[in-house]
Amino acid sequence: MKNIFLILLLTVIFTSCGNQKLSHKETVNRYYKAFDSGDFDKIKRVTHDSITMMNGDFVTPFDNNNFYEFYKWDSVFKPSYKIIELTEQNNDVIATITQKNIRNEFLKNNPLQFKVKLSFSADKISRLEELEYIDVNWQEWNQEKDSLVNWIKVNHPNLDGFVNDMTLAGAMKYLKAIELYEGRE
Repeated sequence: MKNIFLILLLTVIFTSCGNQKLSHKETVNRYYKAFDSGDFDKIKRVTHDSITMMNGDFVTPFDNNNFYEFYKWDSVFKPSYKIIELTEQNNDVIATITQKNIRNEFLKNNPLQFKVKLSFSADKISRLEELEYIDVNWQEWNQEKDSLVNWIKVNHPNLDGFVNDMTLAGAMKYLKAIELYEGRE
């Protein structure tokens, strides 16, 4: 009888330890670590079935399939994410993040530092709202982007439109455009 009680007690303890709920800060940490390591399965574990990204007036809703497409677009540029600061506000987490990648390097703003508000539904990330960019030189960013876009239109029109194509194919064209532009004489 003692053995059965002991086994039941250990089962309850191990089961409850394995099902511990993550704090919102831990969830955000896991989200960015998964992005950084390139593990979409881990991203799915901490994100809701639907996720909305907000950047100013632009609101983009995603389901898991669409979000995977965004993830693939992002991963082409070989990103590296680092959390600088996390603070909780009510049911949200405000995160200060740095992101290094090939695109930001080309656009002369690497690393890109920004604040984002992450909101939760059923303890999973359901919304990311970009709050502000820190020390970003938008003039230089736009100058580099415009130079690239205009040069590609003239010299490689088959790649035109890459800058607004948020698919894997669009990211591959963006990367090719950067490579061709940097290799020009």
